[in-house]
Amino acid sequence: MAEVFEPTRYSPLSGLPTPRGGVEMTERPYVGKVNLRGNPDDREFRSSAQKQLGLELPLVPNTWRSREDYTAYWLGPDEWLIYCADQSQFATVDNLRLALGQSHCAVTDVSDYYLVIRLTGDKARELLTKGTPLDVHPTVFAAGMCAQTCIGHASVLISCLDDAPTFDMQVRWSFAEYLWNFLVEGTREYEQS
Repeated sequence: MAEVFEPTRYSPLSGLPTPRGGVEMTERPYVGKVNLRGNPDDREFRSSAQKQLGLELPLVPNTWRSREDYTAYWLGPDEWLIYCADQSQFATVDNLRLALGQSHCAVTDVSDYYLVIRLTGDKARELLTKGTPLDVHPTVFAAGMCAQTCIGHASVLISCLDDAPTFDMQVRWSFAEYLWNFLVEGTREYEQS
């Protein structure tokens, strides 16, 4: 009987140091991610995507919407990123392509390209200000907002989930360890707080 190969998943964040006082960081492991491109002025495109995802695509720049199994992030005038449950990205891609039919669009699985780090705690906003040019003050960057920016030398998609504050940062797998260590280093001053 032939052996069956079972791949092992490994995160680049395994075994890395943890942040200090006032900040918590965790990986949101294996989130399905689908990039969707299309014309937002095409009602049929928007309606078909909405029927498939169960939510309207956000049309306001730098916002996101979530419902049940899907979260949609506005990336640009004709581009969205869809988060879905792990391993459901394959069906999501197929179902969107089928639902969008002849619409001029592109649907691409980008799950293996990005990793998501969740940052929370009373010092989370302060920590972010150390590494990003994005104004993360709560009056400017509040719950329901997202933006593509950089933290240190890493390009990220950052979203504000709530007023706790809680942020999700999507980063390329190849920059994940760098970003994690950059943020942990930024918490050193909080150790005695």
